[in-house]
Amino acid sequence: MTDPAESSVRSFDIRGMTCAACSARLERVLKKTPGILDARVNLALERADVAVAPEVTPETVASAVDRAGFSATLRSDDPVVAHAEREAREAEAAAARRRTAWLLAVCALLTLPFVVAMVAMMAGLGHILPAYAQLILATAVQILAGRRFYRGAWNALRGGGANMDVLVSLGTTAAWGFSVYMMASVHHMVEDHLYFEASAVVLTLVLLGKFLEERAKASTTRAVRSLMALRPETATKLADDGSQTVVPITTILPGDRVLIRPGERVPVDGRILTGESHFDEAVITGESLPVRRASSDPVVTGAVNGEGAVTVEVGAVGEDSTLGRITRLVENAQSGKAPVQRLVDRIAAVFVPTVVGVATVAFALWLIFGGDLEQALAAAVAVLVIACPCALGLATPTALVAGTGAAARAGILIKDIEVLERAAHIDTVVFDKTGTLTVGHPELQELVVADGVEPARLLALSAGAQTGSEHPLARATLARAAADGAAPLAAEEVKAVPGKGLTARVAGADVLIGTATLMDDHGIDHADIDRAGLGRLRPEMTLAYVAENGRAIGLFGYADALRPEAPAGVTELRQRGIRTLLLTGDRPPAARAIAGAAGLDDWRAGVLPEGKASEVESLRAAGNRLAMVGDGVNDAPALAAADVGIAMGSGADVAMETAGITLMRPDPRLVAAAFDIAAATSRKIRQNLFWAFIYNIIGIPLAAFGLLTPALAGAAMAMSSVSVVTNAGLLTRWVPKLLPIGSAKG
Repeated sequence: MTDPAESSVRSFDIRGMTCAACSARLERVLKKTPGILDARVNLALERADVAVAPEVTPETVASAVDRAGFSATLRSDDPVVAHAEREAREAEAAAARRRTAWLLAVCALLTLPFVVAMVAMMAGLGHILPAYAQLILATAVQILAGRRFYRGAWNALRGGGANMDVLVSLGTTAAWGFSVYMMASVHHMVEDHLYFEASAVVLTLVLLGKFLEERAKASTTRAVRSLMALRPETATKLADDGSQTVVPITTILPGDRVLIRPGERVPVDGRILTGESHFDEAVITGESLPVRRASSDPVVTGAVNGEGAVTVEVGAVGEDSTLGRITRLVENAQSGKAPVQRLVDRIAAVFVPTVVGVATVAFALWLIFGGDLEQALAAAVAVLVIACPCALGLATPTALVAGTGAAARAGILIKDIEVLERAAHIDTVVFDKTGTLTVGHPELQELVVADGVEPARLLALSAGAQTGSEHPLARATLARAAADGAAPLAAEEVKAVPGKGLTARVAGADVLIGTATLMDDHGIDHADIDRAGLGRLRPEMTLAYVAENGRAIGLFGYADALRPEAPAGVTELRQRGIRTLLLTGDRPPAARAIAGAAGLDDWRAGVLPEGKASEVESLRAAGNRLAMVGDGVNDAPALAAADVGIAMGSGADVAMETAGITLMRPDPRLVAAAFDIAAATSRKIRQNLFWAFIYNIIGIPLAAFGLLTPALAGAAMAMSSVSVVTNAGLLTRWVPKLLPIGSAKG
C-alpha cells in the first residue's frame, strides 16, 4: 500500500464535462484507477486535482479520463509554461464562447418562425407553419445545435455513464423523429401532430442556457485571472556597473537588483535598497490608500509604484512571490469541494439513469391509461429535458469561486472550502497580542539600572547579546542603543530560551536577558530592581530583565502601541455575538491593559508559545467553536489547533501556511469580514442547491403528468442553470463593511 506521504498531487484541465453527472462519473472513474489515491473534480473550473502514487504517470491519468469520455491536459509546474498554458486556456475559452454565441444566433433565427407561429396561433392571428418548412428548420437546428449534445452523449455512454447531453439528445431526437414518422404516416392535417417546434425550441433554449452559464462562470473565475494579470512580464535589471537592461522576469534571480520607475508595477518581492515612494498595494492587500516605502522596507509583486524611482533587491519571483502564493491559495480554495457537494455528486451519479426510468414509466403509463402516442411522447420528452442536472453541478463550485474571489479582492485569502464552512460558525475568537492587536514595533521607552551601573553599559551589553535577532524586542533594544550612541559589545554563545529570553557571553560576562521567570530559573534575585523600577513603569509595558554574572543590573520597559483598528475590529465581533479573548506570553498588567483598550471580553497572560496550542485545545474541548488570530512563528501551533487559524499577512510565512485564512493587511476588522464572506458563501451554496432541486422537484412531476410541454421544460431547465450561476455571481459584488476607526462601542 502506498504511503500517502509519498504521493503527489497533479492538476489537469478537463474538457467535455457538461453537468454534475459528468464530474461525479469522472471522479468515480479516477478513484477506481490503480495508483490514484484521491481525486477532486471541479465542474465550474473544469479542473481535476489528482493524488497519485510515485509510479503513476500523467499518461495513466489522461488514459483514465479518456475512458470516462473526457480529455485531460496536465498543468505544468514550470511557472513560465503554466502562465502560457493559462493564457492559452483563456483564449480557447473566449473563442469557444464566441463560437457558441454565433451558433446561438443562427439557431435563434431558425427557431424564430416557430415562436412567431406559436404566438400568432395563441392570439388567433396565424396559421401553423407548413410541415416541410418545419422539417427544414428543425433539422437544421437539430444538426447545428444538436451536434455538441450528440458528441457529449456518445462520450458519456462510451465511458459507461450518462449525463445532461444524453437527456437532451434523447428528448429532442424523440420529438424530431416522432414528427418525421408522423409526416410519413399521416397525410391529412399532419401539422397538428408535429413536435418539430419542441425539438428546435428546446435545443435553442438549452444552448442559450449554456452560453449564459459560460459567461457567468467566466465572471466568477475573474479573481484568479486578474491576479495573474498583475504579474509583469519584464523587469529592469541593474548590473554592477549601474547599467540597465530590460529582461524577461523569468531570468531574474533572488539577490539581483531591479529598478522600478514611477508608475510601473512591481515585478518581484524584495526590499528597497535606495529611494522611496508610495505604493498602491490595493490589489494585494485590499487597502485603498497608498503606503510609503523607503530604504529596507519590503515591496510586493503587483503593487504600483507612485512618484519615486526605487532600487530593489530581489527576494522572490514568480510562484514564490507573495502574488504567486496568493494566486495558488485562491486556486486551491476554488478547486475544493464542500461536504454537501459530495452528497450532490452521489445524487448526480444516479440522477440521469433515474430520470430516464421516470420518462420511460411516464411514457408507458400514458399509453396504458388511455393517452395517445403523442401525449405519451410529449410527457416523456418533457421529463427528459427538464431534468438536466447542470444546476446541481454548478451550485457549490460557482458560489465557492465567487466568494473566495471577492474575499481575495478585499485582502482575505481563504485556503479551502472546509475552512470557509467552519468560519461561518465561529463563536469565539482568540487574539495574540504582539503584531496582531498591537503594531508589532515596540519601543524601548524606560531603562531602570541598578546602583553602580551606567545606562550606556546596560545598553551595550544588551545590544551585543541581541545583535542579529529578529525578535521585535531585540530590534527595539538595538534601535535605542543606536539612538543613545551605545555600541554593541561582542557576544558569543548566544542561546534563545523560547518564551523567556536568551543567554549569552558578552565581553567575557555571562548575560541573561528576559522575563522574571528566566531570572528565577537561574536563581537571580531581582527584588531590588523591581522596587526601583516597577513603580515608574506603565502597566501596559512589556518588561525584560538584564543580569550580568548572576546579578540583576537592569530592567527595560517596552511599549507597543495598540493598532488603531483593533477596538473597531473587536466591536464588530461582539456585535455578531462572538466572544473575544487575548492570549499572550506577556505579564498580567500588560495583558489587562491591552485587553481593556481593545475592548476584549477576557485575557490570559503568561502563556508560553508551547502552551498557546494547549490553551486553544482546552477552549475547544469546552465546546467553543474557535478561531485563533496571530502573526508569528510562535503562533503557528495555536493556529493549527484552532477550528480556524487566521494569520496576519504581515507576519511570518509559516503562520500564513498554517492558517486557514490569511489577512493580507494587518487590520483586525478583517476578522469579522472574513466570517461575513464565509457566511455569505455558505448561504449562496444553500440557495443554489435549493434552486437546483426545486426546478426538478416541481418540474419532473408536472412534465410526467403532461402539464408541461417540452418547450417549456427546456426553458425551465435553462433557467435553472442560469439562475444558479447568476445567484452565485452576485457574490462578486461583496465588499467588507468595516467600522470606521475610532467608532468602537462598548
